[in-house]
Order: sequence, then C-alpha cells, then structure tokens
Amino acid sequence: MDTLTLIGIAVALAMDAFAVALATGLILPLMNGRHLFRLGFHFGLFQALMPVVGWLAGMTFQAWISDYDHWIAFGLLAFVGGKMIHEAVADDEDEGLVRDPTRGWSLVMLSVATSIDALAVGLTLAMLNVSVWMPSLVIGLVAGVLTVVGMLLGRRISGVWGKRVEIIGGLMLCGIGVKILLEHTLLQ
Repeated sequence: MDTLTLIGIAVALAMDAFAVALATGLILPLMNGRHLFRLGFHFGLFQALMPVVGWLAGMTFQAWISDYDHWIAFGLLAFVGGKMIHEAVADDEDEGLVRDPTRGWSLVMLSVATSIDALAVGLTLAMLNVSVWMPSLVIGLVAGVLTVVGMLLGRRISGVWGKRVEIIGGLMLCGIGVKILLEHTLLQ
C-alpha cells in the first residue's frame, strides 16, 4: 500500500473521531490537558486496535475469497463511507453528549463508536493481503492527533463544520474503494 493511500485511509477514518472531538470541545465548559489526553489517547488506541481485529478475522477467510476480494474491499469501503455520509446529513435531534464525554463509559462507548469503521478497513487489508501493522500504527496516530486538534478547534469554531468533515471522510473512503476496484479490474 502506498503512503498516500495509507494517509488517506487514516484521515478518512479519523473524521468521526475528529467530529466527536470538535463537538466535545464545544460542550466542555473547561478543557484541560487531561481532557485532551484522555480523548486523544483512547480514540487513537481504539482506531489502532480495530484494524488488527478486522485483519485477523479477514486472514481466516482470505483463501476462500481471493478471486473477488477487490469487490468486497470496494463494497466495505463504499458502505462505511456511505454510512458516514448518511450519518452526517441525517437528522440527529436525539443525539446528545453527556456532560464530560472524556470519562467513564461514555469515553469507552465513543471510542468504540468512532473506531468501528476501522474494523472493516482491517478486514479489507486482509483481503488485499496487506500487512496491518504499519497501517494500524498510522491510523491510530492520525486519529489521536486529529482528536486533539478537533477538541482545540471546537473551542474556536461553530458546530457547523462537524458534519462537513464527516462527509469529506465518507467521500474519501468511497474514493479509496473505487481506486482499489479500478486497480484490480482495469489495471490487471
């Protein structure tokens, strides 16, 4: 996997974390280094672990589906990207954050929710016979950094940008899925 594709995947996967961090930065009455560390560390850790879990599951099935794995990769990335876009434009009036989402079960649930897309990417990497270790590290680091950036930006801008970055992330994942499909169908 080339570096540009890896960075594109990492940034796209981090858009959910970035959007949640942006919202968290907006709602926290006082934000300190502990808030930044807790959210950034947990989002980065979960984003790094989920591709490994997906990759391990995918390695089990890789031999059975190698003839059409590029279609599965395209489908998974298009699904995840489409889901991100749908969630960004859907009406979310019942969605609300608790007082301090950087603590307790709220932190764990947000960490899982923002990293579940990375599980599908790990499965995709296994189907493409790509090692997961470097992508997992990059995905985790990018998610951690963008989470901190999102929290800091949340203190300075309005919540309007949150939905836009999720849409951009979804479009990036869909684009990467199309790229994989084109590489395996037209270029071989």
